[in-house]
Amino acid sequence: MPPTPHRPAGVPSGRATWTRRLVQLYAALLLYGVSMALLVRSGLGVMPWDVLHQGLARQLGWSLGTVTVVVGAVVLLAWIPLRERPGLGTVSNVLVIGVAVDAALVVLPAAPSVAAGMGFAAAGILLNALATAAYIGVRLGPGPRDGLMTGLVRRTGRSIRLVRTSIEVLVVATGWLLGGTLGLATVLYALSVGPLVHALLPRVSVPERTSTAAR
Repeated sequence: MPPTPHRPAGVPSGRATWTRRLVQLYAALLLYGVSMALLVRSGLGVMPWDVLHQGLARQLGWSLGTVTVVVGAVVLLAWIPLRERPGLGTVSNVLVIGVAVDAALVVLPAAPSVAAGMGFAAAGILLNALATAAYIGVRLGPGPRDGLMTGLVRRTGRSIRLVRTSIEVLVVATGWLLGGTLGLATVLYALSVGPLVHALLPRVSVPERTSTAAR
């Protein structure tokens, strides 16, 4: 008889791994939307891209979630000349986060005080870092904005730091001019989310499926 494939201890089966990846993907996207709402309700500033989303929402009279979906779709179209390939996570990112943030804003009140706002902002940043790490950890495609960054890095040969900083400065400045909220939470998010995601990512990454033959 041929050797029977077996799974190393602690490594889930292919079906279990795929199920976990899907559950984690959509949980991460829902939590991402909630984290956006927490920062909005803090009144102390929002994430860099949300400065643009918020400014556009105020100018167009649309909900924040609707603008988030539309901007995500437009950014995704920019992938075409950059020859980036979206995944299931990419498309889901565009659709789910916008719905989630609008739903969260319906039930989440504005912070009643500065102290409460600081609590909202801290919770939003921590939850966003967890959601980002969980999203990256399923490896189902980059978000549309991250794909734009990596595509531009590949096409221009510039560093990730320069390209990301340039994009975020542009969207923050544009959003602020349109009426988006730029504040303390925006700065704290920019400084802290990277280290937080770095620390959380190993804890929430889905193990790669491996298969070996019995000897």
